[in-house]
Amino acid sequence: MIEELFARNLRWAAARTRSDPEYFRRLAAQQAPDYLWIGCSDSRVPANEIVGLDPGELFVHRNVANLAPPQDANFLSVLQFAVEILRVRHVIVCGHYGCGGVRAALSGERHGLIDHWLQPVACLCAEHAGELEAIADFDARVNDVCERNVKAQVAAVAANPFVRDAWRRGQPLSVHGWIYSVQDGLLRDLETSVGGAAAAQRLVTGAVRRPPPRPRVGRHR
Repeated sequence: MIEELFARNLRWAAARTRSDPEYFRRLAAQQAPDYLWIGCSDSRVPANEIVGLDPGELFVHRNVANLAPPQDANFLSVLQFAVEILRVRHVIVCGHYGCGGVRAALSGERHGLIDHWLQPVACLCAEHAGELEAIADFDARVNDVCERNVKAQVAAVAANPFVRDAWRRGQPLSVHGWIYSVQDGLLRDLETSVGGAAAAQRLVTGAVRRPPPRPRVGRHR
């Protein structure tokens, strides 16, 4: 089974070279991406393929439930490298509907170590418990939290000192919140983009002051 992966790699590399003889030579000199993608580890969400970019055009960080925790050294290292060394111009937080991590956090069941990682999502669910309980269909409730989680992570990235320092230096940098549907392959813009400290503060303030929506019986993706 493992050997088959090496065989597939050989076939893939040969096919790439036949279709584009300069592909690997160009790729080797191409680590100058404009984008940092913070996405979920879900294997159905291949970052580069979704947006039609070559690997060297998109710097990628993935974890369960596309979180941006300020205590995680792995995430912080990626963010600092992307912002200060690669000088990306866009940070994209991309979740996806039906996320297993969100589903686990929303279920209230114990799953072991992953519960600690998903605590920010669990806290988000607790914070909006009344609104979520008004959504009768559990899958629709999961999708609602998937969107809320993306927006929360956009706010977390925008509040990160590495991002704030970049804005203070006058570095062009924007943070965006998107969500992907596995069912149709399309991205949705959640309209949470921020391009500076003032806009980031308005995002946070708006989230705090936004009135709760009217109860909904279900949502379908």
